[in-house]
Amino acid sequence: MSTMTAKAAETAGAAGAVRSWKTPVILAVLAVLALVVFALGAPVNAATFRLSDPSDAVVLPDLVLSAPVVGWVSAVLLLAAAALSVQAVRAGRQVPGWLLAVFAVFFVAGFLTWVVGSARTPNVALYGLLAGSVTLAVPLIFGSLSGVLCERSGVVNIAIEGQLLFGAFAAAVAGSLARNAFVGLLAAALAGVLVSLVLAVFSIKYIVNQVIVGVVLNVLVSGLTGFLFSTVLSADAATWNSPPRLPVLPVPFLAEIPVIGPILFRQTVVGYLMYVAVAVIYVGLFYTKWGLRTRAVGEHPKAADTLGVKVNRMRFSNVLLAGVVAGIGGAFFTLVSVSSFGRDMTAGQGYIALAALIFGRWNPVGAFFAALLFGFATNLQYVLSFLGTPVPNQFLAMLPYLVTIFAVAGLVGRTRAPAASGIPYIKG
Repeated sequence: MSTMTAKAAETAGAAGAVRSWKTPVILAVLAVLALVVFALGAPVNAATFRLSDPSDAVVLPDLVLSAPVVGWVSAVLLLAAAALSVQAVRAGRQVPGWLLAVFAVFFVAGFLTWVVGSARTPNVALYGLLAGSVTLAVPLIFGSLSGVLCERSGVVNIAIEGQLLFGAFAAAVAGSLARNAFVGLLAAALAGVLVSLVLAVFSIKYIVNQVIVGVVLNVLVSGLTGFLFSTVLSADAATWNSPPRLPVLPVPFLAEIPVIGPILFRQTVVGYLMYVAVAVIYVGLFYTKWGLRTRAVGEHPKAADTLGVKVNRMRFSNVLLAGVVAGIGGAFFTLVSVSSFGRDMTAGQGYIALAALIFGRWNPVGAFFAALLFGFATNLQYVLSFLGTPVPNQFLAMLPYLVTIFAVAGLVGRTRAPAASGIPYIKG
């Protein structure tokens, strides 16, 4: 009898642990907000979304949506999704991921239709909005992949910001001196490795707190690049700070596909490397011996050591590899976005990449889509400012960071980092 009672209590405790009302409450609040703003406050104008450029090989007709109709449809569906999340939690289940994805799609659709319909010029190039979002997400994706490699190995990488910034600086200087963008790209990768080397030596070899090392590295790189920018690069920008841009390399035929062609197949080398990095890291982590050992040293290093895995050597090499990935992402700022280095030009995107890593649940594919979400929010800020919408400029400036807070604090559900992440391993 006592055994049955204990099992029943354990089952009830497990159900109570799963029953978290955080996500349903947030979904309900957002659904009510959509009802008030998108439906009841819908503008009378229709919102026009251009799907292709007139110069494209295939020109698609514009998508014209009635703001009141889309507002009410999205509000009703969002309320239904919120009700389903409540039902799931009451039954002791987690809110399914597909429901969160559907909720996000309809909320964004309702918001875009409302805000474009309310603008002075109620039309927007949807293909440009999406293409710009992917472009802005490139350094975030590289940064989050760097974090995945480190944390899956048991090392917390707070230094993503420093890796991106130093990569951008090295790409600008090396590219300017060599007058070759690909030399700058190689220098960016080496700069990321250098920052990772300091992180690995202090956190793995000398067992210094990994978070503190990462923060110190970010401050150090910011101060060092800022000093060199003001004393060297600014004094002779033509020599030190005028790197050539990486050329855009459209894929024949595929780049002409409406909507997705310009987004996916009209990229620079950095853009294509982004897709390759996501695929290679995902396959490597979950389908190779290296990935199995990496996840082992991040989850249970003592067991991995017992089976003959060199834990600290594996962590060291993976942190250096993460530096290569983040450094290439930093090259985006000076070889793709603009042709010069600016003081602290990464503007905290390393921290947003860290949020994308958490939102993506330490999975390369999840981090990829999370970074795309943050890139979309950033690009939406610029597009809405240009359209002249009723949304205050201060809110638009906060939009990427609000999305980051809601995504990480409210919508990720119950997530668990690798068990040994941030915990140094001392053999014996």
